[in-house]
Amino acid sequence: MSEKPKNRGGNTVAVVTELAEPIAAQLGLSLWDVRFVKEGAMWYLRLFIDKEEGVTIEDCEAMSRAIDKPLDDLDPIEQSYCLEVCSPGIERELVRPEHFEAMAGELVCVTLYRPRDGQKEIIATLLGMRDKIILLELEDGTTLELPQKETVSVRIYAEF
Repeated sequence: MSEKPKNRGGNTVAVVTELAEPIAAQLGLSLWDVRFVKEGAMWYLRLFIDKEEGVTIEDCEAMSRAIDKPLDDLDPIEQSYCLEVCSPGIERELVRPEHFEAMAGELVCVTLYRPRDGQKEIIATLLGMRDKIILLELEDGTTLELPQKETVSVRIYAEF
């Protein structure tokens, strides 16, 4: 590994992302997302990995083992935490602009903070994202533009 990522103003997610992306790539994986969250009394560092043919438990284990020592060496997190490496899943959440670009054309479920036309959930085809505005095509063919800040979540909609 070349240079250690620098802790940019305490942004744990940015530092871990910079560390994890090349490790994931070496394993034939892509890093979908990194989250550092507190649940109850525990902190969790979650790395969501992906690959075209789907993620296996072996992929999660390989990523966990590969990042363990570099994370310990870098030591970007002051408190104790649990490391979890997992797949983003079929109904993956779209967060980053590149997620919206990669999933354009897919059916998504958008959950809103406040109802719009009486609905808190909108199921539509994702057209993409521009300047933090989510572009959707509704069932009737009309286009809807939603500011990302008005959404609780945007997930791939999987019909079972």
